[in-house]
Amino acid sequence: MVAWTAFATARRLSMSSTAPIPVDALTDAAAAALEALFGARFRQDAQTLAEWGRDWTRSFPVAPSAVVFPDDEGEVVELVGLARRHGFALVPSGGRTGLSGGAVAPAGEVVVSFDRMNRVLDFDPAGRLLRCQPGVVTQVVQETAAEHGLAYPVDFASSGSSQIGGNVATNAGGIQVIRYGMTRDWVAGLRVVTGVGEVLELGRGLVKDNTGYDLRQLMIGSEGTLGLITEVTLRLTHAPAPASVLVLGLPAFPHVMDVLAAFRARLDPSAFEFFSELALSKVIERTGLARPFAEPCPFYALIEFEDAGTEVALEVFEHCVGEGWAVDGVMSQSEEQARRLWRLREDISETISRWTPYKNDIAVRVAAVPDFLAEVDALVADAYPDLEVVWFGHIGDGNLHLNILKPDALAQADFYARCHQVSKGVFEIVRRHGGSVSAEHGVGLLKRDHLGYSRSEAEIALMRGIKGLFDPDGILNPGKLL
Repeated sequence: MVAWTAFATARRLSMSSTAPIPVDALTDAAAAALEALFGARFRQDAQTLAEWGRDWTRSFPVAPSAVVFPDDEGEVVELVGLARRHGFALVPSGGRTGLSGGAVAPAGEVVVSFDRMNRVLDFDPAGRLLRCQPGVVTQVVQETAAEHGLAYPVDFASSGSSQIGGNVATNAGGIQVIRYGMTRDWVAGLRVVTGVGEVLELGRGLVKDNTGYDLRQLMIGSEGTLGLITEVTLRLTHAPAPASVLVLGLPAFPHVMDVLAAFRARLDPSAFEFFSELALSKVIERTGLARPFAEPCPFYALIEFEDAGTEVALEVFEHCVGEGWAVDGVMSQSEEQARRLWRLREDISETISRWTPYKNDIAVRVAAVPDFLAEVDALVADAYPDLEVVWFGHIGDGNLHLNILKPDALAQADFYARCHQVSKGVFEIVRRHGGSVSAEHGVGLLKRDHLGYSRSEAEIALMRGIKGLFDPDGILNPGKLL
């Protein structure tokens, strides 16, 4: 009866306003209880609040009441109990590299940093499983796998600072999705503390388990709204063969898809990325990297593939030039040159951060990309004739990143208001093409009010019902996703 009541209430809430959920201020009694539990790991100084209360988005207020740093799962369970008794909300925080406001604490919440829960716990060589706490940095997972002659293939530009718990909570993607898939494809098990303080052990590293609903997969991508991840078991794979990188210059965007089809017909690339000339010129100006070839091109494609495919790659490249799909190209001759070519793509986000960009992380089926991008590009050109627009993305999986750069003279509030309005037109195009308003960065605060462009009312009602079952008091990351 209790479960059904929560579900029914959630269905009614699904039709309500999407305004930010108010959060009670932290009372003296609550602060005292938190200090008793965490000691010096309970912080309320302004610098800590400002640093741990945000992520990479800059368009939302940052106003947490406190930050706590649990050492273990037991403290997380006690923390949830305190939150329920004293009526304060919790915002989980990992590496804070998110781009959707999912880790922002805007309204007096208590931030739960997993920085101290950062231990690799176990390695199972027979099952190729690595068990770790949520605060382990993604790059550490990759390096630990390499020490055992294996690989964790989920990779992205922020792997040196993002944390595995946050990767799981947002189902992070990255540069090798075309071959290896998303984070959810590599999670073999989870331990999670729900909003009522229950500890769930999900998956347990099993390859086969057909015993009903897969709650592990439900937690992946839930952005901390259903539970706080306290342990992750990851699948590893064999170490990849040495790889080469090929960068091509393209005369027009539709040829990106021609080149993709040509390479996939004969190779199994581990990455296929694209970026615009504006993106490249910004990176070169900031980093001093060399241009891949002398003459600028409107668009570029970057393909990574195993060294064994070098001769085939050259044949495909020559075919693409002959068809007029590519006008020039360069292939890496060493690991160092491959790293430099990758930087032309991977340094884009850090480079354009200087302009406080407004980002759209959108996706459609790969076959729909050319028509979709043409429609969005026309809309953006009409809406932003005076602004710089940077395109790049993981084109091999249909994921496009649209970045509008803020002019220095334009006030940030005015800039974001203008961009928010135009985004509605972008999302209408996404809906027409059956796409997603958030391909890999999650929904958070940024996309919450636009969820209906990708999800039906029935789906959203069910999602609210699920939220009510796992978190009946609404203390876990309130106002995010839903």
